[in-house]
Amino acid sequence: MTSLKGKTLFISGASRGIGLAIALRAARDGANVAIAAKTAEPHPKLKGTIYTAADEVRAAGGKALPVICDIRDETQVVAAIEKTVAEFGGIDICVNNASAISLTTSQATDMKRYDLMMGINTRGTFMVSKYCIPHLKKAENPHILMLSPPLDMKTKWFEHSTAYTMAKFGMSMCVLGLAGELKAAGIAVNALWPRTTIATAAVGNLLGGDTVMRASRTPEIMGDVAYAIFTRPAREFTGQFCIDDKVLYANGMRDFEHYRVDPSVPLMADFFVPDDDVPPPGVTVQALPSH
Repeated sequence: MTSLKGKTLFISGASRGIGLAIALRAARDGANVAIAAKTAEPHPKLKGTIYTAADEVRAAGGKALPVICDIRDETQVVAAIEKTVAEFGGIDICVNNASAISLTTSQATDMKRYDLMMGINTRGTFMVSKYCIPHLKKAENPHILMLSPPLDMKTKWFEHSTAYTMAKFGMSMCVLGLAGELKAAGIAVNALWPRTTIATAAVGNLLGGDTVMRASRTPEIMGDVAYAIFTRPAREFTGQFCIDDKVLYANGMRDFEHYRVDPSVPLMADFFVPDDDVPPPGVTVQALPSH
Protein backbone atom coordinates (compact mmCIF):
# COMPACT_ATOMS: atom_id res chain seq x y z
CA MET A 1 0.00 0.00 0.00
CA THR A 2 1.45 3.33 -1.00
CA SER A 3 -1.16 5.79 0.24
CA LEU A 4 -3.35 6.47 3.27
CA LYS A 5 -6.05 8.15 1.17
CA GLY A 6 -9.44 7.37 2.68
CA LYS A 7 -7.91 5.46 5.60
CA THR A 8 -9.11 6.29 9.11
CA LEU A 9 -6.68 6.88 11.98
CA PHE A 10 -7.68 7.05 15.64
CA ILE A 11 -4.89 8.94 17.43
CA SER A 12 -4.78 9.51 21.18
CA GLY A 13 -3.08 12.71 22.30
CA ALA A 14 -3.20 14.17 18.78
CA SER A 15 -3.75 17.80 19.70
CA ARG A 16 -0.04 18.66 19.54
CA GLY A 17 3.51 17.32 19.21
CA ILE A 18 4.20 13.86 17.81
CA GLY A 19 0.53 12.86 17.66
CA LEU A 20 -0.27 15.91 15.55
CA ALA A 21 2.76 15.29 13.28
CA ILE A 22 1.50 11.75 12.60
CA ALA A 23 -1.98 13.12 11.88
CA LEU A 24 -0.68 15.78 9.48
CA ARG A 25 1.48 13.33 7.50
CA ALA A 26 -1.52 11.05 7.00
CA ALA A 27 -3.73 14.04 6.15
CA ARG A 28 -1.47 14.93 3.22
CA ASP A 29 -2.67 11.70 1.58
CA GLY A 30 -6.31 12.55 2.27
CA ALA A 31 -6.73 10.37 5.37
CA ASN A 32 -9.48 10.68 7.98
CA VAL A 33 -8.18 11.46 11.47
CA ALA A 34 -9.97 11.20 14.80
CA ILE A 35 -8.14 13.56 17.15
CA ALA A 36 -8.83 12.04 20.56
CA ALA A 37 -7.44 14.20 23.36
CA LYS A 38 -8.44 16.04 26.52
CA THR A 39 -7.45 19.53 25.40
CA ALA A 40 -10.58 21.37 24.37
CA GLU A 41 -9.55 24.71 25.88
CA PRO A 42 -6.16 26.43 25.26
CA HIS A 43 -3.53 25.56 27.88
CA PRO A 44 -1.34 28.38 29.27
CA LYS A 45 1.92 26.44 28.67
CA LEU A 46 1.00 24.09 25.83
CA LYS A 47 0.00 25.09 22.32
CA GLY A 48 -2.91 23.40 20.58
CA THR A 49 -6.37 21.97 21.18
CA ILE A 50 -8.34 19.22 19.45
CA TYR A 51 -10.02 21.96 17.41
CA THR A 52 -6.82 23.72 16.24
CA ALA A 53 -5.38 20.27 15.39
CA ALA A 54 -8.51 19.47 13.36
CA ASP A 55 -8.11 22.72 11.44
CA GLU A 56 -4.49 21.81 10.64
CA VAL A 57 -5.50 18.32 9.48
CA ARG A 58 -8.13 19.77 7.15
CA ALA A 59 -5.68 22.37 5.83
CA ALA A 60 -3.21 19.54 5.07
CA GLY A 61 -5.83 17.75 2.95
CA GLY A 62 -7.45 15.32 5.39
CA LYS A 63 -10.79 14.98 7.13
CA ALA A 64 -10.84 15.51 10.89
CA LEU A 65 -13.02 14.56 13.82
CA PRO A 66 -12.03 16.35 17.03
CA VAL A 67 -13.27 14.31 19.97
CA ILE A 68 -12.80 15.04 23.67
CA CYS A 69 -11.44 11.85 25.22
CA ASP A 70 -9.69 11.12 28.50
CA ILE A 71 -8.25 7.68 27.77
CA ARG A 72 -8.44 6.77 31.46
CA ASP A 73 -12.23 6.79 31.17
CA GLU A 74 -13.68 3.64 29.60
CA THR A 75 -17.00 5.29 28.72
CA GLN A 76 -15.23 8.16 26.93
CA VAL A 77 -12.95 5.77 25.01
CA VAL A 78 -15.85 3.61 23.81
CA ALA A 79 -17.85 6.71 22.83
CA ALA A 80 -14.90 8.27 20.96
CA ILE A 81 -14.30 5.08 18.96
CA GLU A 82 -18.01 4.72 18.18
CA LYS A 83 -18.13 8.37 17.01
CA THR A 84 -15.14 7.74 14.74
CA VAL A 85 -16.75 4.66 13.19
CA ALA A 86 -20.05 6.50 12.73
CA GLU A 87 -18.25 9.44 11.06
CA PHE A 88 -15.82 7.57 8.81
CA GLY A 89 -17.20 4.03 8.52
CA GLY A 90 -14.44 2.17 10.35
CA ILE A 91 -10.92 2.35 11.78
CA ASP A 92 -7.80 1.29 9.87
CA ILE A 93 -5.05 2.52 12.20
CA CYS A 94 -4.88 2.98 15.98
CA VAL A 95 -2.11 5.22 17.33
CA ASN A 96 -1.42 5.16 21.07
CA ASN A 97 0.45 8.40 21.51
CA ALA A 98 -1.09 9.91 24.66
CA SER A 99 1.39 9.79 27.52
CA ALA A 100 2.07 11.26 30.95
CA ILE A 101 5.60 11.82 32.23
CA SER A 102 7.24 12.55 35.56
CA LEU A 103 10.98 12.00 35.76
CA THR A 104 11.03 11.51 39.51
CA THR A 105 12.46 9.05 42.02
CA SER A 106 10.22 6.90 44.21
CA GLN A 107 10.27 9.46 47.02
CA ALA A 108 9.49 12.36 44.73
CA THR A 109 6.62 10.59 42.92
CA ASP A 110 3.30 11.10 44.66
CA MET A 111 0.79 8.32 44.15
CA LYS A 112 -1.61 10.54 42.24
CA ARG A 113 1.11 11.11 39.64
CA TYR A 114 1.95 7.38 39.64
CA ASP A 115 -1.71 6.54 38.98
CA LEU A 116 -1.87 9.16 36.22
CA MET A 117 1.12 7.66 34.38
CA MET A 118 -0.12 4.10 34.76
CA GLY A 119 -3.67 5.12 33.86
CA ILE A 120 -2.72 6.95 30.66
CA ASN A 121 0.38 5.12 29.45
CA THR A 122 -0.19 1.45 30.25
CA ARG A 123 -3.91 1.10 30.96
CA GLY A 124 -4.99 3.73 28.42
CA THR A 125 -2.92 2.12 25.67
CA PHE A 126 -4.36 -1.30 26.48
CA MET A 127 -7.93 0.03 26.56
CA VAL A 128 -7.80 2.12 23.38
CA SER A 129 -6.26 -0.87 21.56
CA LYS A 130 -8.84 -3.27 23.02
CA TYR A 131 -11.80 -1.25 21.77
CA CYS A 132 -10.25 -0.49 18.36
CA ILE A 133 -9.43 -4.15 17.63
CA PRO A 134 -12.95 -5.28 16.58
CA HIS A 135 -12.97 -2.49 13.97
CA LEU A 136 -9.37 -3.13 12.89
CA LYS A 137 -10.28 -6.75 12.18
CA LYS A 138 -12.53 -5.47 9.38
CA ALA A 139 -9.84 -3.22 7.87
CA GLU A 140 -7.77 -4.00 4.79
CA ASN A 141 -4.30 -3.24 6.20
CA PRO A 142 -4.77 -2.68 9.95
CA HIS A 143 -2.05 -1.27 12.21
CA ILE A 144 -1.69 -0.46 15.89
CA LEU A 145 1.26 1.75 16.79
CA MET A 146 2.48 2.59 20.30
CA LEU A 147 4.78 5.56 20.88
CA SER A 148 6.88 3.55 23.29
CA PRO A 149 10.47 2.32 23.65
CA PRO A 150 12.31 -0.94 23.08
CA LEU A 151 12.14 -3.22 26.14
CA ASP A 152 15.74 -2.70 27.24
CA MET A 153 15.67 -3.97 30.84
CA LYS A 154 18.59 -2.03 32.28
CA THR A 155 18.81 -0.51 35.77
CA LYS A 156 19.87 2.85 34.31
CA TRP A 157 16.45 3.39 32.70
CA PHE A 158 14.64 2.70 35.98
CA GLU A 159 16.79 4.08 38.77
CA HIS A 160 15.95 7.77 38.36
CA SER A 161 12.29 7.39 37.37
CA THR A 162 10.96 3.91 38.22
CA ALA A 163 7.28 4.82 37.91
CA TYR A 164 7.60 6.53 34.51
CA THR A 165 9.73 3.74 33.07
CA MET A 166 7.28 1.09 34.28
CA ALA A 167 4.43 3.03 32.66
CA LYS A 168 6.23 3.44 29.30
CA PHE A 169 7.48 -0.15 29.27
CA GLY A 170 3.88 -1.18 30.00
CA MET A 171 2.97 0.30 26.63
CA SER A 172 5.75 -1.72 25.02
CA MET A 173 4.57 -4.88 26.75
CA CYS A 174 1.20 -4.27 25.07
CA VAL A 175 3.09 -4.35 21.75
CA LEU A 176 4.75 -7.64 22.60
CA GLY A 177 1.51 -9.28 23.72
CA LEU A 178 -0.92 -7.88 21.16
CA ALA A 179 1.45 -8.54 18.24
CA GLY A 180 1.35 -12.21 19.17
CA GLU A 181 -2.37 -12.25 19.94
CA LEU A 182 -3.37 -10.52 16.70
CA LYS A 183 -0.88 -12.05 14.27
CA ALA A 184 -3.37 -14.57 12.90
CA ALA A 185 -5.93 -11.79 12.41
CA GLY A 186 -3.40 -9.86 10.29
CA ILE A 187 -3.28 -6.80 12.56
CA ALA A 188 0.21 -5.31 12.82
CA VAL A 189 1.24 -4.09 16.27
CA ASN A 190 4.50 -2.12 16.52
CA ALA A 191 6.31 0.40 18.69
CA LEU A 192 8.03 3.57 17.52
CA TRP A 193 10.61 5.53 19.49
CA PRO A 194 12.92 8.42 18.55
CA ARG A 195 16.71 8.11 18.68
CA THR A 196 16.99 11.76 19.70
CA THR A 197 14.92 14.08 21.80
CA ILE A 198 12.03 15.55 19.80
CA ALA A 199 11.20 19.26 19.94
CA THR A 200 7.82 19.11 21.66
CA ALA A 201 6.36 21.19 24.48
CA ALA A 202 6.84 18.24 26.86
CA VAL A 203 10.57 18.07 26.12
CA GLY A 204 10.95 21.84 26.41
CA ASN A 205 9.12 21.96 29.74
CA LEU A 206 10.70 18.88 31.32
CA LEU A 207 14.25 18.59 30.06
CA GLY A 208 15.70 22.06 30.14
CA GLY A 209 14.01 24.36 27.67
CA ASP A 210 15.82 25.91 24.73
CA THR A 211 19.11 24.03 25.10
CA VAL A 212 17.51 20.61 24.69
CA MET A 213 15.06 21.85 22.05
CA ARG A 214 17.93 23.03 19.84
CA ALA A 215 19.64 19.64 20.21
CA SER A 216 16.46 17.86 19.07
CA ARG A 217 14.81 16.78 15.86
CA THR A 218 11.38 18.07 14.84
CA PRO A 219 8.21 15.98 15.31
CA GLU A 220 8.00 15.62 11.51
CA ILE A 221 10.49 12.74 11.61
CA MET A 222 8.03 10.74 13.71
CA GLY A 223 5.20 11.57 11.31
CA ASP A 224 7.27 10.33 8.38
CA VAL A 225 8.28 7.11 10.15
CA ALA A 226 4.73 6.33 11.27
CA TYR A 227 3.64 6.82 7.65
CA ALA A 228 6.35 4.40 6.47
CA ILE A 229 5.10 1.81 8.97
CA PHE A 230 1.40 2.23 8.09
CA THR A 231 2.05 1.78 4.38
CA ARG A 232 3.75 -1.58 4.94
CA PRO A 233 1.75 -4.81 4.66
CA ALA A 234 0.40 -5.50 8.17
CA ARG A 235 0.97 -9.26 7.89
CA GLU A 236 4.65 -8.77 7.05
CA PHE A 237 5.66 -6.16 9.63
CA THR A 238 4.56 -6.71 13.22
CA GLY A 239 6.03 -7.03 16.71
CA GLN A 240 8.81 -4.57 15.87
CA PHE A 241 10.36 -1.99 18.20
CA CYS A 242 11.30 0.67 15.69
CA ILE A 243 13.81 3.50 16.13
CA ASP A 244 12.83 6.40 13.88
CA ASP A 245 15.92 7.00 11.71
CA LYS A 246 16.61 3.28 11.26
CA VAL A 247 13.22 2.79 9.63
CA LEU A 248 13.78 5.74 7.31
CA TYR A 249 17.30 4.52 6.47
CA ALA A 250 15.89 1.09 5.59
CA ASN A 251 13.40 2.90 3.34
CA GLY A 252 16.23 4.58 1.44
CA MET A 253 16.66 7.92 3.24
CA ARG A 254 20.30 8.96 3.62
CA ASP A 255 20.08 12.57 4.81
CA PHE A 256 18.37 13.38 8.11
CA GLU A 257 19.66 16.93 8.45
CA HIS A 258 16.32 18.56 7.53
CA TYR A 259 14.80 17.19 10.75
CA ARG A 260 17.26 19.03 12.99
CA VAL A 261 16.04 22.05 14.93
CA ASP A 262 19.54 23.57 14.94
CA PRO A 263 22.20 21.84 12.80
CA SER A 264 24.96 23.67 14.70
CA VAL A 265 24.09 21.88 17.95
CA PRO A 266 24.95 18.17 18.49
CA LEU A 267 21.89 15.91 18.62
CA MET A 268 20.89 14.63 22.05
CA ALA A 269 19.95 10.98 22.57
CA ASP A 270 16.52 10.21 23.96
CA PHE A 271 15.93 7.95 26.97
CA PHE A 272 15.54 4.21 26.45
CA VAL A 273 17.57 3.83 23.22
CA PRO A 274 19.65 0.68 23.80
CA ASP A 275 23.43 1.19 23.96
CA ASP A 276 23.97 -1.35 21.18
CA ASP A 277 21.56 0.35 18.77
CA VAL A 278 23.86 1.81 16.12
CA PRO A 279 22.69 5.03 14.38
CA PRO A 280 22.60 5.19 10.57
CA PRO A 281 25.86 6.27 8.90
CA GLY A 282 26.55 9.97 9.41
CA VAL A 283 24.28 10.31 12.45
CA THR A 284 25.94 11.07 15.79
CA VAL A 285 24.19 11.73 19.08
CA GLN A 286 25.40 12.75 22.52
CA ALA A 287 24.16 11.13 25.69
CA LEU A 288 21.24 12.72 27.51
CA PRO A 289 22.40 14.15 30.84
CA SER A 290 21.39 12.00 33.80
CA HIS A 291 18.09 13.13 35.24
